[in-house]
Amino acid sequence: MMKKVTLLYIDAGGGHRAAATALSEVIRQQHRPWEVEMVSIQDVLDSVDFIQQSTGIRFQDVYNIMLRRGWTAGSARMIRVMHRLIRMTHGRQVTAFGRHWRKSRPDMVVSLIPHFNRAVKEALDRVWRDVPYVTVLTDIADYPPHFWMEPPDSHGNPQHVICGSERAEAQARQIGLPCDCIFRTSGMILHPRFYEPIDMDRGVERTRIGLRPEIPTGLVLFGGEGSAEMVEIAEALDQADTPLQLIMLCGKNADVAAKLRSRQTQEGEKRVPMFVEGFTRDIPLYMELADFFIGKPGPGSISEALAKRLPVIVERNSWTLAHEKYNADWVEEQGFGLVVRDWGEGICGAVERLLAPENYSGFRQRVANTRNRAVFEIPAMLDEILTRPEKAQYMALIASR
Repeated sequence: MMKKVTLLYIDAGGGHRAAATALSEVIRQQHRPWEVEMVSIQDVLDSVDFIQQSTGIRFQDVYNIMLRRGWTAGSARMIRVMHRLIRMTHGRQVTAFGRHWRKSRPDMVVSLIPHFNRAVKEALDRVWRDVPYVTVLTDIADYPPHFWMEPPDSHGNPQHVICGSERAEAQARQIGLPCDCIFRTSGMILHPRFYEPIDMDRGVERTRIGLRPEIPTGLVLFGGEGSAEMVEIAEALDQADTPLQLIMLCGKNADVAAKLRSRQTQEGEKRVPMFVEGFTRDIPLYMELADFFIGKPGPGSISEALAKRLPVIVERNSWTLAHEKYNADWVEEQGFGLVVRDWGEGICGAVERLLAPENYSGFRQRVANTRNRAVFEIPAMLDEILTRPEKAQYMALIASR
């Protein structure tokens, strides 16, 4: 009999939907006997979205506007305020999701979202207590408290968690989750197309997009929303002594893309050669054309770069999102690249240091040694959780004979 597996996502940033889509695709490829349903929690919680009711802007879109405009300073304080507001509407969230679960009877719920897991699971336990609830972290580590993982509830019905790092696994144990509820993958969820070989001549493809075949090439990416910081990076790298060219992927940020393109037509000053693209699904292709990655320390972008064997340069300062600061530390700890405090003052030196032959080979080798297969590992973990009640019933039946 087909099992119904519900994947929860939100369109605050692009990573949560991307992870849900990637997982759904691999479940299909593996021919799991599951009916997969993708559910946006924003759609379920629209009736209790006080931000939308007062401003007309949905909660998830506020986050995207912040990213696009760089309004990220003090994000730790903003998270604390947001969590207080979430607690104030907790009961209404539970009610909204209770209505949803009564209409949709899943056999398993898989959350790829932070912040709301306590309310969503509480609603599920009230309506269908025997349905397992699994949270897949799409961040390298948690940002406690009440971000991704919650301690066991008073009824002893814990949240299952799937973690992609040693730190996240340790955090799950620290809050009291049982060992058999903690699963460890080899990394973050990536779409399967990042594992597919691309048959091409890099020199020919670089020439096709207007770049030179032999020049070191950086790929600059700030997620699906882009960032004005990309212009700052281009301006700073105009002063670099190292021969360099850039692939600038601006996402949905048309304003940034226009500014970068206009720079290419200006005369009278040195301009680092660049190819500028807006929102694209060809990120694996462009990463194949690059030699290194520059961007914010988002878990998805870093993991995509590592999958394509690119050393990384990321920034960590007061404007870095609080829950992404550890990602920059992790890059340094693992030796996958460099961290700068300020793009304007630090990017030229970081690029020169990264590309120095005696350094680049080491970064490249450490990156090449990573083996992230998380998206292919998770369906088997979900299957184990999903079949545990059936196995328990079978063992009880055997024992009774």
